[in-house]
Amino acid sequence: MTGVREPAKALLLDLDGVLRHYDGAIDAVIEDRHFLEPGAIFRTAMEPARYKTLVTGGWTRAEWLADVGATLGLTSAEVDELAAYRGYVDREVLEFVREVRAAGVPVGLCTNAPRDLADDLAQLGIAEDFDAVANSSDVRYAKPQPEYYRAACVLVRTVPRYCLFVDDSMRNVEGARRVGIAAFRWSGHGDIPYLKAALGL
Repeated sequence: MTGVREPAKALLLDLDGVLRHYDGAIDAVIEDRHFLEPGAIFRTAMEPARYKTLVTGGWTRAEWLADVGATLGLTSAEVDELAAYRGYVDREVLEFVREVRAAGVPVGLCTNAPRDLADDLAQLGIAEDFDAVANSSDVRYAKPQPEYYRAACVLVRTVPRYCLFVDDSMRNVEGARRVGIAAFRWSGHGDIPYLKAALGL
């Protein structure tokens, strides 16, 4: 991490890979049923052009998964099965978020996501756990574009040099650093004490 000479005044936290995780069992069952290679659903879903459409407001989550299903020859019921699963929340990370906010430090959720992200947050029970949500589909830029990070800082009303950004992708961490944000690559719960210290907690 670089750039923090005094405690950060706002936390910018990634969603997928930090706060939310996925169990690949559902994908694996469907892949086996269709004799697809392991990971085929994920790779198809994250194909660059498809992913860009998703995270810049072009699709809802359901529309994205329907396109993935059509590409792989899945049934509508299987697509519905994929759509119904929203992942699970890491409770220890959520408690960290709540502790940060309780200390008076604003927390912004920073994610490349479809335009109906609010549905996911509501179903996961975390819609009220952030002071702001920087959704790429809303700001029209995606991590690691510099405009994305600047928009996220505006949403938490904190200049870049006083924000702390946490993400599991080094590419996104480096993008944040390029605009003057102190950024840290998430590796697991063992990082939490360090992050608390960086926030002056």
